[in-house]
Amino acid sequence: MLNKPFPRPTSLTQPFWDALNEGIVKIQKCNNCNSWIFYPRSHCTNCLSPDLTWKKINGTGTIYTYSTPEILPTASFFVDELPQKIVVVELDEGPRIPSNMVNVEIKDIWIGMRVKPFLDKVSDDITLLRFEPA
Repeated sequence: MLNKPFPRPTSLTQPFWDALNEGIVKIQKCNNCNSWIFYPRSHCTNCLSPDLTWKKINGTGTIYTYSTPEILPTASFFVDELPQKIVVVELDEGPRIPSNMVNVEIKDIWIGMRVKPFLDKVSDDITLLRFEPA
């Protein structure tokens, strides 16, 4: 495995990474207007309330868009993953989350495809949220 850059959790994002390490997906929900929030924030993107709670979700959704680049324009950290299968998944709760697809051929990826989470433990401290066909 190449020495790749991995996420560096902050106090704001730590609950997201902790949940993935525990084998579950959690995102924030506003206690004021019930909006789901992703990426982690200090205030609701809908009503600006700071009253947010981390809630467990299934992590299922549909592919909103995708790209399959075969050439990386800059760093070669991910050359072993070419061609990449980059997706934006619209979670069933509403927010969209960027990630990668696994366990699928490029020809079988399509907009609207149902997906489920695939938790990829890349180190003792970091589990990445990727997606696979549902």
